[in-house]
Amino acid sequence: MIKQRVLLKISGETFGKPYNREGPVFFASEVKSVSETHELVIVTGGGNIVRGSELKKDFFRRNTITADWMGMMAVVMNAIALQDFLEHEYGLDTRVMSALEVNKVCEPYYYRKAISHLKKGRIVILAGGIGTPNFSTDTTMVQRASELDINLALKGTKVDGIYSKDPKKYTDAKLIRRLSYMGYLKRRLAVIDSTAVTQAMNLGIEIRIFNFFEKGNLKKVLIGDIGSVIR
Repeated sequence: MIKQRVLLKISGETFGKPYNREGPVFFASEVKSVSETHELVIVTGGGNIVRGSELKKDFFRRNTITADWMGMMAVVMNAIALQDFLEHEYGLDTRVMSALEVNKVCEPYYYRKAISHLKKGRIVILAGGIGTPNFSTDTTMVQRASELDINLALKGTKVDGIYSKDPKKYTDAKLIRRLSYMGYLKRRLAVIDSTAVTQAMNLGIEIRIFNFFEKGNLKKVLIGDIGSVIR
């Protein structure tokens, strides 16, 4: 059986703030449900620990790359926590690979090595963002998808997809099921940052946005039943 290779990006909120078991246990069960049919690459966020933009605004009160480095290290923490859940509670074989060199806790990221892990049936968890300041984990999602020969990137959120406006604030917000790359950029929407969408357009990578936090939705989005598509 040939498995489809996909990349899933999740936010740091999945892990709770502070850490709690509920989010990772739910996430691990969803990943387990598709692990037999798909080769999985996971990109994690770190916003449950620190957000670089908030550090710059509230703590440093200036634009500094130190905040970005701190954010990348937060992502490493979430990645190794996720690895532990997947391996010890669900019996899945995983590897954490980081764009930041933290060799005591995980492997450095090399795209050839990552592909080798995937071909051996391992789930690859990517940490440390892109390894460079001023780039979001959304951009990491698209860049790594390109490097690992993946044409489908999934972004798991707490809403059902892309809306015309914030559905938490506006009751008349409408779900948009399909958007072109340029259509998304022209609307100046904020579900995925514009740099990531521009790069996805240039590289021909389809992005699907869906509500990750409903049981069974990871399976559903893989067959196109739910969420919004940018392509």
